Amino acid sequence: MSIPMAALIGVLFAAGTYLMMHRTMTRIILGFAVLANAVNLLIITAGGPPGSPPVLGEDGVLADPVPQALVLTAIVIGFGIQAFLLALAWRNWTLDGNDEVEDDIADRRLAERAGLEETPEEAVEDVATEVDAGVQRRGDEQPQDEERR
Repeated sequence: MSIPMAALIGVLFAAGTYLMMHRTMTRIILGFAVLANAVNLLIITAGGPPGSPPVLGEDGVLADPVPQALVLTAIVIGFGIQAFLLALAWRNWTLDGNDEVEDDIADRRLAERAGLEETPEEAVEDVATEVDAGVQRRGDEQPQDEERR
C-alpha cells in the first residue's frame, strides 16, 4: 500500500466518521457513503499490487479476484443501505419537517432515573405509562397539525 493511498483512506475514514456523528440524517447518509468508499479502497489496496487485472488470459499473471468480489458485494450492500436511509430521511422529513434524529424520550427518562432508588422494573413501568400518555396526547394534537397545513 502506497503512502498517498493510505493517507487518502485515512482522510476518507475521518471525514465519514465526522459526518456520521452529526444528528441530521443527510449528514449521516453522506458519512456512510464516504465511509463505505474508504472501506472499499482499503480492501482493494490490501488485496495486492495496483494495476494488475483480475484475469489476464491463460499465459498472464492472475491477480487475486477475492478483493474485487468483496468490493462489488460491498458496493451493492452499501447502495441498499443508502436507499433505506434515504427512505427513512424522507419519511422523517414528511412527518416532522426536519431531518434531525431526535433522542428517544423513554431512553432519556430511563437514564435520568438510573440514579434514583427505584428498581429498574418500576422505572420501566413508569416510563412506559408516561410514553403511552404522550402518544395519546400527540394523537390528540395531530388533527390540529393537519389543520395548519
